[in-house]
Amino acid sequence: MKLLAFIPIRLTLLLILGILIGYFFSFNLLNILLSTVLLFSLLAFIFFFEKNTKSVLFGTFAALTFIALGIYSYTVAQPINYSNHYSNYNNISNELWTLKIKEVLKPNQFSTRYFASVKSVGNKHVRGTILLTIPKDSANLSLAIDDEFVTYNEAKGISPPLNPHQFDYKKYLENLGIYHSMRIEHDELVKIKSSQTTLLGIAARARNHIIEKLDKESFGADELGVIQALLLGQRSDISEETYTNYQKAGAVHILAVSGLHIGILLLVIQFLLSPLKNIPNGRSLILILSVFFLWGFAFIAGLSASIIRATTMFTFVAYALYLNRPSNTFNILALSILFILLFINPNLLFQVGFQMSYAAVFAILWIFPLLKQLWFPKNKVARYFWQLLCVSIAAQLGVLPISLYYFHQFPGLFFISNLVIVPALGVILGMGILVIVLSLVNWLPTQLVWFYNEIISIMNGLIAWVAKQENFIFSAISFDFIQLLLSVLILIMGVELCAKFNYKRIVFFLLSIICFQGWTIYQEYEARSKSEVFVLHQTRKSLVFNRNGDNVSILTNPNNKPDYLISDFITAERIDSVRYDSLKNSYALQGESLLIIDSTGIYPKSMSNKILLTQSPKINLDRLLDSINPKVIIADGSNYKSYISRWEATCIKNKIPFHYTGEKGAYYFE
Repeated sequence: MKLLAFIPIRLTLLLILGILIGYFFSFNLLNILLSTVLLFSLLAFIFFFEKNTKSVLFGTFAALTFIALGIYSYTVAQPINYSNHYSNYNNISNELWTLKIKEVLKPNQFSTRYFASVKSVGNKHVRGTILLTIPKDSANLSLAIDDEFVTYNEAKGISPPLNPHQFDYKKYLENLGIYHSMRIEHDELVKIKSSQTTLLGIAARARNHIIEKLDKESFGADELGVIQALLLGQRSDISEETYTNYQKAGAVHILAVSGLHIGILLLVIQFLLSPLKNIPNGRSLILILSVFFLWGFAFIAGLSASIIRATTMFTFVAYALYLNRPSNTFNILALSILFILLFINPNLLFQVGFQMSYAAVFAILWIFPLLKQLWFPKNKVARYFWQLLCVSIAAQLGVLPISLYYFHQFPGLFFISNLVIVPALGVILGMGILVIVLSLVNWLPTQLVWFYNEIISIMNGLIAWVAKQENFIFSAISFDFIQLLLSVLILIMGVELCAKFNYKRIVFFLLSIICFQGWTIYQEYEARSKSEVFVLHQTRKSLVFNRNGDNVSILTNPNNKPDYLISDFITAERIDSVRYDSLKNSYALQGESLLIIDSTGIYPKSMSNKILLTQSPKINLDRLLDSINPKVIIADGSNYKSYISRWEATCIKNKIPFHYTGEKGAYYFE
């Protein structure tokens, strides 16, 4: 299928190109608005005189116009570009902040977290969103969507990652339009009683009411957590073990209400409403009811961003079915991306969930027709499962490059869990909605609770069995951005070759494979020739990396093996061998001497280029600087912050560079 033959897909790609340009380069909002208006005017002028949409001139200006539209949509979607954004005001740290809870995030063991809209600062009406953190020991304070409160506090910048290849939470939040965070104790805020209610708040309260009803039924803890995730988009109650099992089995998408759930729900609704086709205006009634039920489900599932985009997409698909033109699904899909989602919120393009959802759907619509032609069983049951396997393979091929890039793993037995669960998902969703409705009216039979609980339990058991097949789970796969692009190119060339087998396509397919292999070999060579030493940041511990090619020696405290800190680095840097050694007092690293002073405070009176302070040694730093005369002082995360402040002041006074890993990140030896 020639995807670029569809005009909406061309326009979507041009819009995406414009968004990427706006992402990597800064533009003045007024200038890009004037440029976009001018290009639209020129495009209309060319069309008026040429009356030919296929001319080179019209095509060129149309492309430039939609690229400019993408740049404009991205620029206008960034809150910080507005003059009334709170960050554009000075001297607001000691003012009274008025905040409104916008979204409740998954809590961790230390705190509850929220996204909060900034309503005002002092007497200034401002806009913006901040990350709000409330410690769990704050009198068990919990806030709900639409709660408003005032507080005297200070918004602080979000810290960038301190260690190499660590998840960049700062960048992630910036893509959501969030640039600052605020930590509040329970006695530092005052709730506003007359807060304004929003649709999101109503949806959240409805979902919480349903959860309270389900809590009263005799569901198992693991089963209830999965039910809430499947039907209500609430994953915070799923146990860590269960969630990990779904990840390893390649079925974690089942736990997030997404396009899969909405698509299956649409098929169930269309099937149940199919008898209405026989009455006057039955098709119109089916469309109206389908859209109503889809958005009703989205409402009880919390109206999160992923649910809204999936429901929007399948609203367009429902309309395509109403027109009896399902072959135009690509056009409908591209239109839903272009005019509803990306144009309104171009930041979606940088969210993993959005990328994987649309990659899977495009792959199914593009690759599935080719796969199912490979075999056509005469038996209906065999044909059904063969087509289901083709859908699963197509979707997995679509998301594979993205999954390898972000998660560095591939579940080899994904088809087993999908072959069993996806066919039953329609029944599970339908029965789950029935359970919710009956629980709300207090008519839920105990037998139905038991039966539904058993279904979820069997599903969890199957997933757990697949997850235990460790030999089929490929993890810690090194995969960088260039490999992502080249693997997508291989996929496109491979599908095009399968669609039409000729010499030209064979050459392009083989060239794409050679490029991928060449880049991978080059990266392996670079990894083996790299040598570096750096001090990482770890709270209450010391951690020094000494890398020589694809081997790493980790110098640290006894019994300290922080896998969560080093696993991403080992994967990204293609490390083959890791060895742990205890920290000693001195080293010769990268041609320089490193002196390590620990809690004993004992050190030799000899010259040293660099000094690493660990475990809060009680030393007179002025005397140490006079006796050793180092080039730089390094303090890691094992030291008390009060000591850090005192040492930094001493180094500033003596004009000696001071590097604290908790603020400046890992220290690299040159």
